[in-house]
Amino acid sequence: MKRLPLVGVLLIAPVLLAADWPQWLGPDRNGTSHEVVKAWKEPLKVLWKKPVGEGHSSPVVANGRVLLHTRVGNKDEESLSAFDAKSGELLWKSAEQKRGKFADPFKFGSGPRATPAVFDGKAYTFGITGLLTCIDTETGKLVWEIDTLKKYKANNLFFGVSSSPMVRGDLVLVTIGGKGSCVVAFDRETGEEVWKSLDDNASYSSPITRGKGKDREIVCLTGKRLVGLSPIDGKLLWDFPLVDKLSESSTTPVVAGDILFGSSVTYGGVAIKLEKESGKTEAKEVWKDAKYNCYFSTPVAAGKDLYMVTGSLLQKKATLRCVQAATGKQHWTRENVGAYHASLLRAGDGNLLMLEEDGDLVLIEPDSEQYRELARSKICGNTWAHPALSDGRLYVRDKNELICVQLP
Repeated sequence: MKRLPLVGVLLIAPVLLAADWPQWLGPDRNGTSHEVVKAWKEPLKVLWKKPVGEGHSSPVVANGRVLLHTRVGNKDEESLSAFDAKSGELLWKSAEQKRGKFADPFKFGSGPRATPAVFDGKAYTFGITGLLTCIDTETGKLVWEIDTLKKYKANNLFFGVSSSPMVRGDLVLVTIGGKGSCVVAFDRETGEEVWKSLDDNASYSSPITRGKGKDREIVCLTGKRLVGLSPIDGKLLWDFPLVDKLSESSTTPVVAGDILFGSSVTYGGVAIKLEKESGKTEAKEVWKDAKYNCYFSTPVAAGKDLYMVTGSLLQKKATLRCVQAATGKQHWTRENVGAYHASLLRAGDGNLLMLEEDGDLVLIEPDSEQYRELARSKICGNTWAHPALSDGRLYVRDKNELICVQLP
């Protein structure tokens, strides 16, 4: 009952500075920015580069600072670093946080995969072995930490924890996967558990929110299904089965108009519509297609279409697709944008930025009739991290460096 005064807060999205990119997939957690990006004719200018530790965690930008979560050398430790967004000066580096042991048998890296979330002067990181930390963004000092896999007796995923934390109101939410604790909400100030929900295993996918006001809900792709949860107490509101044969569901769910799109590498893609019948929400399939098998790239919605990068375990050939959101009709494809991956971002004027796996940044004009490339420039080395767009600059990490690029 003591949580009831928070109800109004939980139903309101965070208020953010226009230039910030403070969490996974940006200010609205859907890969979109309000900033306009114009076509360029000359190679893009790199403003600064900084060497960084191992990881696939994406940079975030808040209050003039770029934050990046990385592994510390070859140790079983992780750390958060803060850089001045304009100059690249290292402002602070948090004390090393000891984590559990982890070694990727496929050698895709043993650094953090989840992207931090920044809110109200605090950064929340989720390490590859489930260490959840709250760090003061002014000083880099640890506020609290929780070894979530140990606390909730959950097993780590084959490629390690990858789901990015989400802050909503007074809560920070993560997917853990323990019995009764697939999704857990913590008080963001104290780290105390507020609620936990579901017996599902976790996936590599990150949660989002959907709806407004009293209809606002948490949407997650767990190891077995798409679910909608109440932000107040974690109550299950609806579900839709979505199981990856290799337990490698990684794509963040996407809202496109009145549909919700989910995907994984062996399942393909599915569009569902959520309808209320007799006071209960029902998830109904609109269309499904096995070729829309996003691996760990999240689609973006632009106009009436979904732009998505699909992948394959064996062919090592990622493909950009333009798909009509309402029907699943494929308009066109662009092959070889990466081996497994490319990141997509929609700018304020509707144009798309695609960071290909080999480090080429491409500006694309959305067009249902054909692929229309407006500009291209090499900006970094091979990368699986999602870029952050803030105040006319693009921040991206590759295997060795954090890079700041000036956009037109």
